[in-house]
Amino acid sequence: MMCENLRKLVGVFLFILFQFTLSAQDDSVQMPPVDTMVRVPAGDTSLRIVNLNPYFTLHVDSSLLYQLQINKNPENYFWYLKNAPVGLRIGKDNGLISFRAEKSYFLSGRLKYDVTYKVAIGVQNLYDPSDRKDTSFNIVFFNTEIIPSQVKPTVGGTIWIDEAETISFKILCETGSYPIENLIMTSSVPITGYQSVQKCGDDFTWTPGYDFARESDSAKVRPVLLSFIGSTKMGQRDTATVRIIVRDALNQVLAREEYNQVVKSINKYVLQLKYTFLQLDKKLKRTKNTRVVFDLTSASTSLTGTVLSTSGNSEDQRTGKILPSVGLALVPIKEASVPNKPIDQNQASVIRTSIKRLEYMLQDNQLIGEKDPDIMKKINKLKDELKQSQMQLIDVPLEFTNDMSEEELNRYFNSPKVQRKYRLKG
Repeated sequence: MMCENLRKLVGVFLFILFQFTLSAQDDSVQMPPVDTMVRVPAGDTSLRIVNLNPYFTLHVDSSLLYQLQINKNPENYFWYLKNAPVGLRIGKDNGLISFRAEKSYFLSGRLKYDVTYKVAIGVQNLYDPSDRKDTSFNIVFFNTEIIPSQVKPTVGGTIWIDEAETISFKILCETGSYPIENLIMTSSVPITGYQSVQKCGDDFTWTPGYDFARESDSAKVRPVLLSFIGSTKMGQRDTATVRIIVRDALNQVLAREEYNQVVKSINKYVLQLKYTFLQLDKKLKRTKNTRVVFDLTSASTSLTGTVLSTSGNSEDQRTGKILPSVGLALVPIKEASVPNKPIDQNQASVIRTSIKRLEYMLQDNQLIGEKDPDIMKKINKLKDELKQSQMQLIDVPLEFTNDMSEEELNRYFNSPKVQRKYRLKG
């Protein structure tokens, strides 16, 4: 009897081992027949799903076959799913859940790894809508083949920029099995004033200062190698590099300040020249008026003497003989008291010419836009013109005390009378 029982136990063990071997050769997840799984009590009247697994985990390219059961006659009920991921189905008549986790679903992005999908499931009586049962279960997909995620900047290769020029680009990520969750950046040289990136889709923005590229650098350029390192929660890393070459550029801020200072100096010098010209012109005018008075007096005296010398009165004749001599005596007195000043006349003409030239140079060398590429040429040209004018008028005593406004000086300098007086004659 004992041997007979032992043989039965060995036979059962071999049968179970054979069934386990067959099931291990199939990748699909299947449930045993209904009658070996569930025993429904006879007095159970409320509708229940008696064998629902709340959590499923599937490997890619595997399949799922799961037979759901209720505690009532299944012929009077139908099954349905809500929010089901692509590919998951259920037999509405028999409650058989089926799924084939094909890799194409994941490569196309319709399904994702390591994401919990919550699926609503329900069963309802065909003849009594109130006789129904709603519940849910979770399903997660995993893959032992790891597809690496990659960091993808929107620029590549080598980028050339000038100092004070802003560079901006996005850091994108190509998602594999696990998304990149953290991003860090490293630089081959210390940089400041940049907008850092912390996650995929952030913008990297940087504006190198005017002193970034040094005079000692080769060809006055300074290369910068930026490395963007992304990591997933599983510790996988990917690195993307961007090479930026910064060229030495003119400091437009300082150059503009220097330009404004030169213009200010020229305007101040022009005002001094205009006031000096005004004083010279007035002095020449007074001298001319005085000499005209002497000439008229001399002529009147001579004419009077001539008239009186023809008179019948002896006294008048004697006076007429003396007056011409008086007229002649006024000529050396005129030259001694108010001599003609051709030097002042020439100086006034030279000053007026210098003023006109400086004003023309200011107008011809105005800045164009915020960043004029020829600003240094214009600065040097204005400096040379100012220096040349100062050297030409080095012997002219400038009038520094100015009691007239700039508007009054310009009105006098540009008056038609002055322009006619100092007009160049061909």
